[in-house]
Amino acid sequence: MIRIFLTAIAAIMLAACGNEPESDRPDTATAAGRINPDTWPRLEPVIARDPQMEKRIAELLSRMTPEEKVGQIIQADISAVTPAQVREYNLGAVLNGGGSAPGGDNRTTPDRWLALADEFWDASTDTSDGGVGIPAIWGTDAVHGHSNILGATICPHNIGLGMANDPDLLYQVGRVTALEIRATGLDWTFAPTVAVARDDRWGRAFESYSEDPGIVAAYAPRIVKGLQGAPGSDEFLDENHVIATAKHFVGDGGTTGGRDQGDTAVTEAELRDIHSAGYPPAIEAGVQTVMASFNSFHGSKMHGSRQMLTDVLVGQMGFDGFVVGDWNGHGQVDGCSNASCAESVNAGLDMFMAPDSWDEIYASTLEQARSGEIGIERLDEAVARVLRIKMRAGVFEAGRPSSRAHAGDFDLLGNARHRAIARDAVRKSLVLLKNEDGLLPLRPDMHVLVAGDGAHNIGKQSGGWTLNWQGNGNLNKHFPNGTSVYDGLEEVLQAGGGKVTLSEDGSFSETPDVAVVVFGEDPYAEFQGDRWTVDFARDDGLGLLRKFQQAGIPTVSVFISGRPLWVNPEINASNAFVAVWLPGTEGGGIADVLVGDADGSPRYDFSGRLSFSWPRSAMDATVNVDDDDYDPLFAYGYGLTYADDGSLARLSEESGLTDDMKIARGLILEYGDPVGDWRMQVLDSAGWNWIEDSRGGSSTGVLTVEPADRLLQEDTIIATWTGGAVLAVSGPPVDLKREANGDMVLQLDYRVLQADGTRAGIGMGGASDGYVDVTKSLPGKVDAGWQTSFIELSCFAKAGTDMADVAHFAVGADAGLILQLGAAKVVANPGDAGCAL
Repeated sequence: MIRIFLTAIAAIMLAACGNEPESDRPDTATAAGRINPDTWPRLEPVIARDPQMEKRIAELLSRMTPEEKVGQIIQADISAVTPAQVREYNLGAVLNGGGSAPGGDNRTTPDRWLALADEFWDASTDTSDGGVGIPAIWGTDAVHGHSNILGATICPHNIGLGMANDPDLLYQVGRVTALEIRATGLDWTFAPTVAVARDDRWGRAFESYSEDPGIVAAYAPRIVKGLQGAPGSDEFLDENHVIATAKHFVGDGGTTGGRDQGDTAVTEAELRDIHSAGYPPAIEAGVQTVMASFNSFHGSKMHGSRQMLTDVLVGQMGFDGFVVGDWNGHGQVDGCSNASCAESVNAGLDMFMAPDSWDEIYASTLEQARSGEIGIERLDEAVARVLRIKMRAGVFEAGRPSSRAHAGDFDLLGNARHRAIARDAVRKSLVLLKNEDGLLPLRPDMHVLVAGDGAHNIGKQSGGWTLNWQGNGNLNKHFPNGTSVYDGLEEVLQAGGGKVTLSEDGSFSETPDVAVVVFGEDPYAEFQGDRWTVDFARDDGLGLLRKFQQAGIPTVSVFISGRPLWVNPEINASNAFVAVWLPGTEGGGIADVLVGDADGSPRYDFSGRLSFSWPRSAMDATVNVDDDDYDPLFAYGYGLTYADDGSLARLSEESGLTDDMKIARGLILEYGDPVGDWRMQVLDSAGWNWIEDSRGGSSTGVLTVEPADRLLQEDTIIATWTGGAVLAVSGPPVDLKREANGDMVLQLDYRVLQADGTRAGIGMGGASDGYVDVTKSLPGKVDAGWQTSFIELSCFAKAGTDMADVAHFAVGADAGLILQLGAAKVVANPGDAGCAL
């Protein structure tokens, strides 16, 4: 039956009546991508070469075989390499990617990290085969604290630190992070990110301190010194510090359309003065590694750019560390693959990050070195740079990771001092946008209801790059030292004689004095976090705010996001609105500022100021402080204090988005209605019927559709099957191939009212169709309330859908199914999606 009704869709589907919007990438001439190194900052190396160290490096090189040399310039992921292979191939480094951890368990205990570090150390230093036994170093994405480790202090993401505008705070964050890394025996962090994000649609915008290169330039040296210590001092790379990385060189925050790994088609002056602003001060602060960027510059990939990696970074800027690649980034260079890329080495890449292709890149690089395609001088130069940093960091003499200072001192993870620094960072990062009639600060004796899906959700407030790559699937129990927003409010209000009620769905039996609604973006990271607009697009927070508004209850919005988003309706529905920037584990820092003393005076004032301009419409993704036509809703540097008049005129709720824009961006069904040119139709044995205004039925009456209320009036539909039929939303074809390859998913918001053994399937397709059989999933969801399920787009591709030509979304079933539908859209994978509801 399922195959029959889905095949029928393919046979009867109306002809496509539209085309995918053309790319917004500008047509740029090759000459526009040329670089004049002489115009870039001229710096001298900040760390003088040590003659004894150089002699030692030369002596090691003279003893190393070609195999050992090639091994030193390769880094493998711990999920794809064993200690025995590190020994056999003499690999120079390992890393744990966002999805990698000892035993494949992202929530394993810290002692297992330390034990595995010992295993890799023992393997790399084994000289029983007659080799030189150079210790491997371990790199990790400790980008907002030691964020891969259970129990670690999770600091605000870079965007929040940027709002604080406090360079000295960055030094303290770096010190905390370095010490907690040391506790687990690791050597190296892939931080700081010194990107200057100029398009807020970019999924890594939260890794940028600011759209203003001045803030990035001021922050870079402070975080580097916090992580590594000050060059020239006794503390530099001592037992309290780790190797730092400035990334991603260069232009990652300036790609066209904010597309991750895309093309940065700006002028050379913009690349130098805006996007490179953090590198000279980071180099002067002694940063020891720089990571090449995925992006290209006018079509030329950075991983293969000799002009940038050698002529500018090393030759002009005086960088004296080593250049490491990003995750198989070399494979994107013209003429290269993940398994082979002499071009990158010749361009100036000193270490391949080849997480799962390390053995192939090893074989090809060794052959290229033997053939002369990679010259011996260039290979020796790369190896020498790696050895030099290892010697500066003292890893040759440090011994096993478990024998080093702080190793195994797991009390450092999330200790009181470290959490106090992170909590201070949270307080300083908060930006007050509205405070009507001085609602804030709240009196500590009030009855406060805390609502929203972010109210008691440390995973949501921590964002991406937390315990795993996308930061999804993390529960409060995975943050044993953390506090949610609710936890923080409960502590302060109970101490002040008040009362706090947690009600995520906003229900209450006793009317509160005020409702604090905590909502915002779900966690995401690179690629999956890319957006087409800066429209928040979700209505869960808005529904709660309007519910309280109708009940006459004052509301405080605590909006969690990794970038400024268009939320005018939510701001209008709030008496006070606070922008909170992925604060990490210290939700108590929010309560510190929101709740005052018994006399009504603030305990802490709002000091955060916008380091990113706030969009006036959902299309204002590239509004930056130095633009000629600068016209934000809230300007760069904006932020109220308690002394300010917090009133705000009602904002326009016209988003600037057309329906066609929405459907081209993966939105299919919104508030129970098809979007744009897509239309709803039903199919039974007698053929197609159109459904207008969410009311109607199939020709034989075996499928009926009617509107229903959920959060807003008629914001859902109820479809009832009394026989075999299909409900379809059809329209101009959309190319979702990139999204399917990028592990994105179809999100469905629905409620199962009845499922009496019915067979059912979810389909997507166009000229060909694929479906997911959901028959077994439905009975267990009857009367279980509203559900949000995610089906991987790749499931439809595997079942036969041409994801480059998706022209419909369909639900088909036999008799006995009653389904209430609210939304269907393409979103990032939350981490637990599969091929079933």
